[in-house]
Amino acid sequence: MALKIQPLHPEAKTPVLGSSGAAGFDVFCAGAPILRPGPDVVKRFEDVPECLKYFYQGKVPELGASTPDFDHICQRFSNTFHFATLYDTNHRIAVYSAYQFQHSDGGGRENRWFVEPQLVNKSWKAEMEEGGLLEKDYPGVYQGAKQALNEDYTGSGFDRGHLNPNGHHAVPSRNATFTLTNVVPQNRKLNQNAWSTYESDLTKLFRSHNCFVLVGAVPSKDNWIVKNNVNRVNIPDYIWNAYCCVDNNGRPVESGAGTARNTEDNLVEKLSLEKLGEFLREKYNKEVGELFDNNCKAKDIEKKG
Repeated sequence: MALKIQPLHPEAKTPVLGSSGAAGFDVFCAGAPILRPGPDVVKRFEDVPECLKYFYQGKVPELGASTPDFDHICQRFSNTFHFATLYDTNHRIAVYSAYQFQHSDGGGRENRWFVEPQLVNKSWKAEMEEGGLLEKDYPGVYQGAKQALNEDYTGSGFDRGHLNPNGHHAVPSRNATFTLTNVVPQNRKLNQNAWSTYESDLTKLFRSHNCFVLVGAVPSKDNWIVKNNVNRVNIPDYIWNAYCCVDNNGRPVESGAGTARNTEDNLVEKLSLEKLGEFLREKYNKEVGELFDNNCKAKDIEKKG
């Protein structure tokens, strides 16, 4: 059966072979794509259409977009992208994860936790992998210089708190949320009570719309999970959520946001997108711009107003 190799991006000129095939290229069999082994960790989300689709109207937030220590991850599981994560390699937590809501069909709850191989070495496998399996492929190579590891959370007293929640997806996207680049140390009471209830309430709201969602964390100044006297994973001060829901014509019909202090307070405050923008500007002490195109407002309505 004849194979045809086609560049994934127009600027790709020379294939670089890896364990899964030709990195940066699509492989077609009888006209159907069977491989997409391009990189997971990319320079910009805007350069990867299959990753950009998780942002409303293709607008990537200005928040952290040009920060040198933030890596752009197109989260790949089972050879398919499922959502996008901007990852802070200094604090070893996500800045945010971006996704589109899916109706969950149950199942897909993982007992495994994945790491991102390309945060260890850009030439490694372009797909999330369980740390133990990655160790077998690359014995003795430390995986945690730029990302959190499963053992960092063990015995820490904090939950591995999903930003992009598994309950907002069908399989296999649901499985893909179990990557440690999509979790933060979350207060156990908050994660299992108020924040869980908030996610469930959003599920009911999202079912009747096509919803684009951002969920992020504001890092603390000096609060860490410490292992062997080393600051390993920053414990964020706040968790936040923002959503933009559109109708079948792509017209915004619903938007909102929420924030929660990452403490025993166990309280989620619901906000407008504008108020969330003010909140993030205050916490980051700089302009953060709009999280969604036109702040998720119907442009023709705005002009009439």
